[in-house]
Amino acid sequence: MSTQITLKQINKLAIPALISGVSEPILSLTDAAIIGNMDYEATTSLAAVGIVGTFFSMLIWVLGQTRSAISSIVSQYVGADRLDAVKNLPAQAIFIITALSLVIIGVTYPFAAQIFKLYNASGDILNYSVAYYQIRVFGFPFTLFTIAVFGTFRGLQNTYYPMLIAIVGAAANIVLDFAFVYGIEGLIPAMHIKGAAYASVLAQVIMALLSAFYLLKKTDIPLLIKLPFNTEMKRFVTMIAHLFIRTLALNLALYLATSFATKYGENYIAAYTIGINLWFLGAFLIDGYASAGNILSGKLYGAKDYKNLIELSNKLIKYGILVGVLIGLIGAIFYYPIGRIFSNDKDVLNQFYNIFWIILAMQPLCALAFIFDGVFKGLGRMKYLRNVLLFSTLVVFVPIIFWTDSLDYKLYGIFIAFTFWMIARGLPLIIKFRKTFKSLAENA
Repeated sequence: MSTQITLKQINKLAIPALISGVSEPILSLTDAAIIGNMDYEATTSLAAVGIVGTFFSMLIWVLGQTRSAISSIVSQYVGADRLDAVKNLPAQAIFIITALSLVIIGVTYPFAAQIFKLYNASGDILNYSVAYYQIRVFGFPFTLFTIAVFGTFRGLQNTYYPMLIAIVGAAANIVLDFAFVYGIEGLIPAMHIKGAAYASVLAQVIMALLSAFYLLKKTDIPLLIKLPFNTEMKRFVTMIAHLFIRTLALNLALYLATSFATKYGENYIAAYTIGINLWFLGAFLIDGYASAGNILSGKLYGAKDYKNLIELSNKLIKYGILVGVLIGLIGAIFYYPIGRIFSNDKDVLNQFYNIFWIILAMQPLCALAFIFDGVFKGLGRMKYLRNVLLFSTLVVFVPIIFWTDSLDYKLYGIFIAFTFWMIARGLPLIIKFRKTFKSLAENA
């Protein structure tokens, strides 16, 4: 028997997911704000954080797709009332992804300079990028562990404990950032950009430890890996493979944007760093409702409750657009103070203020794209998500960013390309969803 999906149910999942979702961009924004206001090489350090942040996000998004895959499978089994059949899957998935993260550290650590040269980094920006990355990368396994545990909680229809973990992690990062970047007289020397990296690693370790504690204490899901592999491991790996290709396409867009911004000069990459991190923050705020879509769509799909699945999508569209508009309005009201949080360099701020309005105007478009991203992940339709991202990146984003670069639009061109990219990501998902499930709901 189907049960009406209410706003209260959606918000019960969405609001804690929204709070936990902003933990990663808050880590990056905290680094950017504190580093951007240092007395020592602030603009150069801010540029380095932006470059490393883009590469680090790529690594997290490529391997962090375990969250979506675990959440999709677990939520569908919850909907079908067969959770016992997949209880050993999360531990197996966590083991695989953590082992891969160690390989990534081994491969990227010695070649950090070569990697960041690909982003057009040189001189002091390159040196700071390497120094920052070679510390922060050691938090990578802990980040992936936490992400996988969050995916398990989402599958269990619980976003409360991930929220608690994220709040503690973000608070710890802020306190440690101030202590390590600026120093504490007589106790801790000022470590500048390296201090920000150490703060991030320690915050990620804290979050991983709390994730293990809550999973073992509050659920029946074990963390000890047992063989043989779960029968759903094949589907899990297939999902990861589709999402891996999808994420490579996503990061091609981010790589090109960062590379072009770096080419334009130090002030441009510093302004881009502020802008893209604020865009990520908006994305993760909207991701609260995308997470609710992910969690509930998987459960409803597992229960074959197509009528409520359509109703859920209608409500998520309304709430997502509302949140997107609200983010845009708040950004418009605090337009100039927001910039001054991250830098006191007038040239950097001028470049940032020139393009911030585009980021704010994009928010409702982003809302639709991210929410249906979440819904399709909950449904396990990773192949279609892969194809949409390949199309929107290769056919839409890449030609536009090269065209606007040839017109010398600089940061304008980058964020114009991002705007059309989001439209090309969201529209096909909405059309495909309606076409697939409207008829199923009518015949149910």
